[in-house]
Formats: sequence, structure tokens, C-alpha cells
Amino acid sequence: MVCITTVLYGMAKSAKGRSRITAQGQVSVPARVRETLGLSTGSLLEWETDGERVTVRRVGKYTSEDVRRALFGDEKPVPLSLKELKEAVGKHFRDKYARG
Repeated sequence: MVCITTVLYGMAKSAKGRSRITAQGQVSVPARVRETLGLSTGSLLEWETDGERVTVRRVGKYTSEDVRRALFGDEKPVPLSLKELKEAVGKHFRDKYARG
């Protein structure tokens, strides 16, 4: 038997239901699970397996990688040291809030 745990905003909740896999590999999500996760038509689910355990998560429309790529393109981020990050944040606030 495969156990399905629904995860909503980082909190695991138990929602029981059964589904049958169709010949095309499709699965219906039980009403109780849809309600627990706030799912509707077009919602995106992420499936993760760990042995016999399957975790299903509701995911947002875009991943953090999608957002980063939209903002900065495909260029790879340049890693900075903690000191460099602190200096950059300080400079940003000095520039933004400087009086004069």
C-alpha cells in the first residue's frame, strides 16, 4: 500500500481517499484532498517518492528559479561573501535614504 501525505504550507495534514490509476496513468484527486490543499482546475501538484511513501504538494504557478530567470535572465548568480553582501546592502540603503 502506498501512503500519500498532503502538504499545505509546510504543515502535513492527513487526508484519506482512494484513487485508481487509468490506463493513461491519470489519477483523480479525492475531494477531501482537493479541499485540504485548496486545489482547483489547473492546480499544479508536485510528487516526490521515498521508498513506498509518496508526498504530494501543491506548488505555486512559478518556482523560485522561474522568478529568478525572469528577473535576471539565464546568467548564473555570482556568489558573494557575507562581507560583500553586507556592504552591498549598506550601500543600497545609504543611496536610497541619503539626505542632502
